[in-house]
Amino acid sequence: MIDVNDLRRGTTFILDGELYKVLEYQHHKPGRGNAIIRTKLRNLRTGATVQQTFLSGDRVQEVRIERRGVQYLYNDGDLYYFMDTETFDQVGVPAHVLEGQAGYLKEGMELVISMYEGQPIEVELPTAVDLQVVDTEVAVAGDTATNVMKKATLETGLEIQVPLFVQAGDTVRVDTRTGEYVTRV
Repeated sequence: MIDVNDLRRGTTFILDGELYKVLEYQHHKPGRGNAIIRTKLRNLRTGATVQQTFLSGDRVQEVRIERRGVQYLYNDGDLYYFMDTETFDQVGVPAHVLEGQAGYLKEGMELVISMYEGQPIEVELPTAVDLQVVDTEVAVAGDTATNVMKKATLETGLEIQVPLFVQAGDTVRVDTRTGEYVTRV
């Protein structure tokens, strides 16, 4: 058991039989009484996000998460398959576990999967990935006073905003945390 005062962003624990990860953490100490800990949690089995308030001194059950290095192989529609780089076992990850990260996956990419009791609960992407632009709008430079962007479709089907000078066939670096264009590679 861990004290709720020790919770931090990224901490995983069990509350009421459900597995949660802390997304946001705020410690508030009013003038009188116990401190209040406000958290934003993600249920790692369902993907739902909830707000939870704890009183100082409350305790939650700590969880040991196993992290494995994997390589992305392919997607068959419902499951995304990864190969463990040490044992060469294949791990099927349901689409809801990726929740919006699938657009950054490229065959052969190395990443880390968090497992709990043999079940994948989270996929950790690198900070940035390099993807090729397959389609982009034709844009004419000029008459612009600020940084103008246009829509581009990448090789994985992901759509992002890129500067006017980026053309189809270029490779761009995308920040996986924000989904924004970083630079042309």
